[in-house]
Amino acid sequence: MLDPDLVGRTFVGASSTVVTQEAITNFARVLGAENFDVAPPTFSISITLAQSQTLLQESGLDWSRVVHGDQRFVLSRPIVAGDNFICSATIESARVMAGNEIVTVRSDLHSGSELVASTWSTLVVRA
Repeated sequence: MLDPDLVGRTFVGASSTVVTQEAITNFARVLGAENFDVAPPTFSISITLAQSQTLLQESGLDWSRVVHGDQRFVLSRPIVAGDNFICSATIESARVMAGNEIVTVRSDLHSGSELVASTWSTLVVRA
């Protein structure tokens, strides 16, 4: 069971991530995209996933029972090669529904003081 005191906790990455053209091109190709000038909107998960998993590792979730419930993305501008991001991840909510734990984590990508992308992942920990 997730410790309710962790709701609202934010984990900020210790190092930054520089987006490379190769990373954008490889990600876009997997999706079948033909434009490699900007990253597909879902590209941000390739950066934020590690941060959110680090935060949740400390939460006590039983990963053998976790299934993915939902994902959404909000970008203030396209992600391009050369962007340098610091990522943070926050446990926004945790609740129990029908015996299952539902946990939502928001991860943000900042370039300096600019918030470029936010992703929300909702995970279901099956009873």
